[in-house]
Amino acid sequence: MLRIKTVLFFLLVSCVSHAQEAGSFFTRQGTVTFFSYTSVENIKAENNQVLSIIDPSKGEIAVSILMRAFVFEKALMEEHFNESYIESDLYPKATFQGNIQDFDASGVGSQTKMISGNLTLHGITKAISIKTNINRVNGVYTFSGELELLVKDFNIRIPPILSPNIAKTIMVKFSFEYDETYEN
Repeated sequence: MLRIKTVLFFLLVSCVSHAQEAGSFFTRQGTVTFFSYTSVENIKAENNQVLSIIDPSKGEIAVSILMRAFVFEKALMEEHFNESYIESDLYPKATFQGNIQDFDASGVGSQTKMISGNLTLHGITKAISIKTNINRVNGVYTFSGELELLVKDFNIRIPPILSPNIAKTIMVKFSFEYDETYEN
């Protein structure tokens, strides 16, 4: 476990150093939430410790989400999520790397763009496209949007007895605020 934390620390330091050198924008307090409707009980969780970097000049984005940082209304939900479904000890994070299509880095105000890239979750990588609202005001970029993920696409095993009570589709929402603090 110490080795994983050490690797993650050096990865973060490397990302911050790269962001400072390349004129990229960085956030470590992005928010990702997910919601799942079920006949028994709705499941909702929020993670506001999401790391992300954008390089506006290249139209690139990278996101890293620690799975254990999701907070649920009930401790038992959080335990089941981490131990039984996401298996956070085996798959401690989800990542996304993508490109912002036709991004105007010099634009101020609002743009709606498609971001296409690879999402890795639960050890499975899938190509996805996300319609994203991008705002730039006073040197601050805000990215927000939502997407639906199919549980089966990421090989997340649901016990047959619980299958009727777990949604097949999960609604994911995100919001990242990047500022020029790290830009040279």
